[in-house]
Amino acid sequence: MAMAVDRAAGPLTEPTVVTGPSGRTGRPARWSLALVVVLSATAVGLLGWQVRAAQAVSARHEAILSAARQEAVNFTTLDYRSLDGGLTQVMAGATGTFRTDFQAKLGQLKSLITTNKAVSQGRVLEAGIVSDGPTSAQVALAVDSTVHNSAYPNGTQRHYRIEVDLVRVGGRWLTSNLQFVG
Repeated sequence: MAMAVDRAAGPLTEPTVVTGPSGRTGRPARWSLALVVVLSATAVGLLGWQVRAAQAVSARHEAILSAARQEAVNFTTLDYRSLDGGLTQVMAGATGTFRTDFQAKLGQLKSLITTNKAVSQGRVLEAGIVSDGPTSAQVALAVDSTVHNSAYPNGTQRHYRIEVDLVRVGGRWLTSNLQFVG
């Protein structure tokens, strides 16, 4: 059996292999592409990790500031007509030395507030973290309080600079020290 050859199509030739500038086949290009993909994936993973870490720090800072603000407001907002509830709120956010000292002075504080028919409403103007760590933090606050009592029936404005030390206890930030600063 004889094979017919189409002479118009030309002679049979080997397939053409595309080579790079060095005359080699496309393997280095594939390795380069693979390297670019691996490096890109690594960069994306690292960026994702950094974003999550930044979000965790931001969430921790917000929790610290929120706890400090709330305790400062609770501490500067008391009403002789509902004093037990206000004092309970202060105690709920307290721990350590602050809790012990506050509890020791409750009787004297109750007497002073009820005798003077005092009503105070605190408001945090500014708050900033001085230092923080995974389980402790310190916050400086500027607080105003409007106080009405028997000496100031029309009210008087008080300005405080408060420093609050917090510790993380059972997933909550609690005040371990609260002091008025210059």
